[in-house]
Amino acid sequence: MSDEKTIKEFHVQVKAIQTEIATEMVGQEKIVRQLLIAIICGGNVLLEGVPGLGKTRLVRTLGRVLDLQFSRIQFTPDLMPADVTGTNIVMKDAAGQNVFTFQKGPVFSNIVLADEINRATPKTQSALLEAMQEHTVSVSGESHHLPEPFFVLATQNPMEQEGTYPLPEAQLDRFFFKLWVEFPKLDELRQIVDMTTGVAEKQAKSVAGGDAILQMRAVAKEVPIADAVRDYALRLVLSTHSDSDIAAPVTKQFLRYGASPRAAQAMILAAKAQALFEGRYNVSFDDVRYVAYPVLRHRIVCNFEALSKGETTETVIARLLTEVTQTGGKNG
Repeated sequence: MSDEKTIKEFHVQVKAIQTEIATEMVGQEKIVRQLLIAIICGGNVLLEGVPGLGKTRLVRTLGRVLDLQFSRIQFTPDLMPADVTGTNIVMKDAAGQNVFTFQKGPVFSNIVLADEINRATPKTQSALLEAMQEHTVSVSGESHHLPEPFFVLATQNPMEQEGTYPLPEAQLDRFFFKLWVEFPKLDELRQIVDMTTGVAEKQAKSVAGGDAILQMRAVAKEVPIADAVRDYALRLVLSTHSDSDIAAPVTKQFLRYGASPRAAQAMILAAKAQALFEGRYNVSFDDVRYVAYPVLRHRIVCNFEALSKGETTETVIARLLTEVTQTGGKNG
């Protein structure tokens, strides 16, 4: 386990990153924190929100603050897999002979913004699957490694669904977090307008690099977690399955599908990082509850009864957190 000095250095580094992001981003502190938690844990993030909320700006600012290579892919129905991963092209070698050379696509970056990912066809969406999970790209039987650290930050627009291709559960499960980007409040909107319509717009500067992120990831993995806290996280995941012995009442009533083992892995890792964000070197029950929403909201599927009664994944998760106790007993 890292010593207390290392934990304090982690906390200072995170605060510096958050402060620098705030020079270009107004509000959205919760989204920024959760995005950083996912990045430190090495996970991919799905950002959902209406247009104009600064999702692209946030990702671009993040790349600048972390001094990482950034690329943006605008997903459209005519986008092909080769437009994402790259392809072999014919070139002349030193002897004048035609040879195949791999031309890297935009996925070969540290931070890849997949803008409006649900507008591309399933064939193109699946081109990201290997990159997201294995951090490699296979073209013509040859595997190419992506740079480290590597993250896919994808965006979706929940308003317009015509002409879109909803992400299949298999790909949704590969996203570490799903984050809701909310509309700014009046004070925040005023600051946004002042910041972006003035003469001189502030620009964030780099305060950390890829090596720092990898080091922070190593520190986060070393954070200890008590058996009781770990088991609480595991029970939360298992309780989303109606056929489980510990299925929660809300699960039996409103859920069609439960979360996968990846949810348990993500919940433990994210809770460890959250503890460090709070300046602690042990995981609490509150850390698990804090990360439950972004971990579970895209991994559980509501049934027809839930939809007919106006229930959402958010309300179901809220009830799960009240019905699943810290000790393994039943509430009430």
